Amino acid sequence: MYQPSDEIRVNVSAQRVTERLMVRVQTFALYGSLALIAAVVFGSLSIHPF
Repeated sequence: MYQPSDEIRVNVSAQRVTERLMVRVQTFALYGSLALIAAVVFGSLSIHPF
């Protein structure tokens, strides 16, 4: 029966950590961009140019 080596286990574990990190970075980027858009919209509402 095939037994995965320690190197393969480490690579799989590292891939899972990398995937989780990428999901967190993407989530942070999404919420950050939404917060920036909201700040611009609400900031522009308080300015009365006319």
